[in-house]
Amino acid sequence: MADIRIKRVYEAPSPDDGLRVLVDRVWPRGVSKQAAAVDLWMKEIAPSTELRKWFGHEPARWDEFRSRYLAELDGQHAQLEALRAHAGKRPLTLVYSARDETHNQAVVLREALAAL
Repeated sequence: MADIRIKRVYEAPSPDDGLRVLVDRVWPRGVSKQAAAVDLWMKEIAPSTELRKWFGHEPARWDEFRSRYLAELDGQHAQLEALRAHAGKRPLTLVYSARDETHNQAVVLREALAAL
């Protein structure tokens, strides 16, 4: 079973994080590259700009956001497989910047990776 975690970029990195992958399309505000300590930034696997703006982190739109984002991920098999392969070797931490720890793209992405 792959060890896939999620963590806000504003939380301190830990050696237990394993491979840290930023899954935001836009670099997080107020965070230096050193402080973020990400190993990889996968902008292309993040929700499209249109979807991100439409969602606006409104919990009432969560179910629809989740469905639309999973549909976008459907065309990203190569990137998903690459992430899944990393997770098989060591922990994989999907790093995101949203304030809402329950309703964000990393939650959906972890779900998609677990389903592979």
